[in-house]
Amino acid sequence: MDDLKARYLTQIAEAEDESALEAIRIAAVGKKGEVALRMRELGKMTPEERQAAGPALNALKDEINSALAARKAALADAALDERLRAEWLDVTLPARGRRQGTIHPISQVTEEVTAIFADMGFAVAEGPQIESDWYNFDALNIPGHHPARAEMDTFYTHRAEGDDRPPHVLRTHTSPVQIRAMQDQGAPIRVIAPGRVYRADYDMTHTPMFHQVEGMAIDRDISMANLKWVLEEFVKAFFEVDDVELRFRASHFPFTEPSAEVDIRCSWESGTLKVGEGDDWLEILGSGMMHPKVLEAGNIDPAEWQGFAFGMGIDRIAMLKYGIPDLRAFFDSDLRWLRHYGFAALDVPTLRGGLSR
Repeated sequence: MDDLKARYLTQIAEAEDESALEAIRIAAVGKKGEVALRMRELGKMTPEERQAAGPALNALKDEINSALAARKAALADAALDERLRAEWLDVTLPARGRRQGTIHPISQVTEEVTAIFADMGFAVAEGPQIESDWYNFDALNIPGHHPARAEMDTFYTHRAEGDDRPPHVLRTHTSPVQIRAMQDQGAPIRVIAPGRVYRADYDMTHTPMFHQVEGMAIDRDISMANLKWVLEEFVKAFFEVDDVELRFRASHFPFTEPSAEVDIRCSWESGTLKVGEGDDWLEILGSGMMHPKVLEAGNIDPAEWQGFAFGMGIDRIAMLKYGIPDLRAFFDSDLRWLRHYGFAALDVPTLRGGLSR
């Protein structure tokens, strides 16, 4: 045991990093390590031998573990010292010159979208991010059994035990803003509703908090043809192309009837999206004619008025336009990422001066 102890203590003292230290730990006191194998031999010994060997093996194991912990702490301290030396800064030096900040791509794209729709006569409407269950679901003709209302998809606020009042949610879309706008302004109306929304999802193309813009137009003679023209003009202006081809696919949304998913003709060359050409199609938004029950929830008579609505993810169209591969990077607060993808603070997007300069 003395030879075993001396050998492993020497190896621990000479270990240069944590990976080497872990290898020593496994070889010495792991489940199949030398100390563990010695302990299995205790069953073959006489009671007198076990009485002497057992405590000695336990003491050896404790001593090796203590040495491992001490060496690990020493390596961590050394790494910290090296980092502090590398990141050392003389605070007595003169201050750096002021650097101009940058605009986050989400803020930039929101301004671009707003400028495009403002040119078509759409005002901006806003609403609360914590909504009642009625505004977020019932007013939008979403039935109680719809999967979007499940707690695995929607964030519900906490309620005290015995509280039977309708729940509140972190809004899952900005459609509740449309209901509030109809109630406040009546018809005719033409608004977009950009803002934060929340859903229980997280991967390369989904985050628990993201951004949407939804729009609606209500008048006496609004039709799908008006919707198609508005979306074509938006896509051409946003992607800064002269021509674009849209494809409407029949779909189902509780708040529109008829409903349609909208695709744009595009091509992918070397990972770069080109809109308006090629043989591929890319889905970018959902749309349709507003359901009569939704108009009624907004205190608008569906026998007299009709309208269209659409919605798209701001983060998604920002990724497509500026070639950003991972949605999660939008929320990492990495200044290097922002300096790469950010926009000059004074470059306000306008249709006349250009959107993305």
